[in-house]
Amino acid sequence: MLPDLLRPGLRVVIAGTIAAWHRAERDHYYGGAGTKFWLLLHECGFTPVELSAERDAEVVEHGVGLTDLVRTEHAVRGEPPVFDLAGFHARLAAVDPPAVAFVSKTAASSYARAAGRRLPRGYGELSWTVAGIPAFVLPGPSGANNGMPVPLRVALWRDLVDFLGTL
Repeated sequence: MLPDLLRPGLRVVIAGTIAAWHRAERDHYYGGAGTKFWLLLHECGFTPVELSAERDAEVVEHGVGLTDLVRTEHAVRGEPPVFDLAGFHARLAAVDPPAVAFVSKTAASSYARAAGRRLPRGYGELSWTVAGIPAFVLPGPSGANNGMPVPLRVALWRDLVDFLGTL
């Protein structure tokens, strides 16, 4: 299980669904083959340079927090995920970000199902909040989403930056 990368004063918390086994084994976020997470984070303007999974702890210095919806060892080993909405909400309340961005439609849909919310239809601002915090859906950065061109993903991640400017 990966530690949350959270602290007060963040611009946004980016929430994934569950730490993939290979990520947890390496003790870093978004270190899988084919991921574009660090490129997208840089290209949309959150970081002045492209970080890497090994430098993931530095994201908080740029106003970005990282967490996952599922925070159990069972989930890392491939057992069915257990959504702890109260725990997720408490982690967010502790750092009080102005927004939460789900790192993919899968993450947003997982949260929506567990919280009894409407499933997201596309990318961008959601019609509902997460524990009172405005929420946003990003296109996934994983290699599984490489059918979506990187320039389009960058543009959709830049929409998050624009959204944050309205809060």
